[in-house]
Amino acid sequence: MTRVVILGGGPGGYEAALVAAQLGAEVTLVERTGMGGAAVLTDCVPSKTLIATAEVMTMIENSAELGLKIFSGDDENVASSVHVDLAAVNRRVLDLAGAQSASIATKLQTAGVSVLNGTGRLDGPQAVVVETEQGEQRLEADIVLLATGTAPRELDSARCDGERILNWKQVYNLTELPTKLIVVGSGVTGAEFASAYDALGVDVVLVSSRDQVLPGEDPDAAAVLQQVFERKGMEILSRSRATAARREGDEVVVSLEDGREVRGSHCLMAVGSVPNTAGIGLEEAGVQLGKGGHIQVDRVSRTTARGVYAAGDCTGVFALASVAAMQGRIAMWHSLGDAVQPLELSSVSSNVFTAPEIATVGMTAKQIAEGEVKVAQATLPLAGNARAKMKGLQDGFVKLYCLPVTGIIVGGVVVAPQASELIHSISLAVAEKITVDDFSDDFTVYPSMSGSIAEAARMLHLHSHPESEQASNTQV
Repeated sequence: MTRVVILGGGPGGYEAALVAAQLGAEVTLVERTGMGGAAVLTDCVPSKTLIATAEVMTMIENSAELGLKIFSGDDENVASSVHVDLAAVNRRVLDLAGAQSASIATKLQTAGVSVLNGTGRLDGPQAVVVETEQGEQRLEADIVLLATGTAPRELDSARCDGERILNWKQVYNLTELPTKLIVVGSGVTGAEFASAYDALGVDVVLVSSRDQVLPGEDPDAAAVLQQVFERKGMEILSRSRATAARREGDEVVVSLEDGREVRGSHCLMAVGSVPNTAGIGLEEAGVQLGKGGHIQVDRVSRTTARGVYAAGDCTGVFALASVAAMQGRIAMWHSLGDAVQPLELSSVSSNVFTAPEIATVGMTAKQIAEGEVKVAQATLPLAGNARAKMKGLQDGFVKLYCLPVTGIIVGGVVVAPQASELIHSISLAVAEKITVDDFSDDFTVYPSMSGSIAEAARMLHLHSHPESEQASNTQV
């Protein structure tokens, strides 16, 4: 029986363990904190649970436009009558994360996976040494999967204390709403927490080193989000780099590169992450690390050491739970001789859970601007959608990219509430190479938000015929 040892119980690790067990391997999974890893316990599941509460507050804030008012009082704003009990919110967040972790543990146990609580390190490419409460244990392995994840990056001059200066693992310790929250970093993590706490009624200052929030996302989508943030009263300090953060009594003072200081009650440092790859014997075992310490892997998750695979954020491929899980499955399919397709990132959909959400798949505006491919594109504002009007929604759009001659859909962007659900149809179109004509021929419900996606496809109809071959970046 093939012996498989997996370091890390996040999506990359536990999904790999389930596949390996299904294929008949003897599987041991080493995890030091709990099943699901950071994704379930301190990152994806908790943050999106918090955001789900914020989404309700966003709907309440918009209720006046729909004709909903409170019965009495000087202030007729429905949102003003809602009190946010952050202690209860975070208690629910952590309870849900714990329940999800327990569910994964049960699934692994049912599948016959042995779970070892401890911290593991490689002792050559075919052995893992685990530090447990009972002492050191050595595991011989035919196949090793590294799924060790990442940790929040911290600045030496802005060390997080878990009370006033926080990283994204520590925000759930709060029992009262901050009076003023300074969010340092306008990437996905910073934007999501800024959006959520703003919806919960917190005065938020977002410190961004770039011209616009979400510098890694579609620029049109990021522009919409920045406009929404500013309209709601959020202070955005663009082209401002934070250099330090310190506590002064009940305040936090964030120093900026240009000499300015920003004061608030709390500070969230969202300045990236570092892979958990140091000090666990990787390079000694022949595992090559790239710039920043990420594990180098190919499209079937192999490292440079024979029999050693890696999956998830520690590889730096694409920091998404869905990609981590697929990398882990692919590693086991490949190593255990099952049918396997190499990882294809062009069909990966991702989502930023702000209000509105931003979902993307396939070709990006950056790739198109750099001339990697010629496309025709159509952009349709959400404000014209009948369902959006009924719900009082004005911000957002649908954007589709297709090849100018064949009309094959190669990418898209959705900026809307629940964009994470709406992007799926575009993801299917990209993965299955569906044309805009075939896509628009399929029925959508009326009225529906998804109707705008079909309409955008119809707008590209004339750009899917040879006689109307288009130049790069044709827009409709």
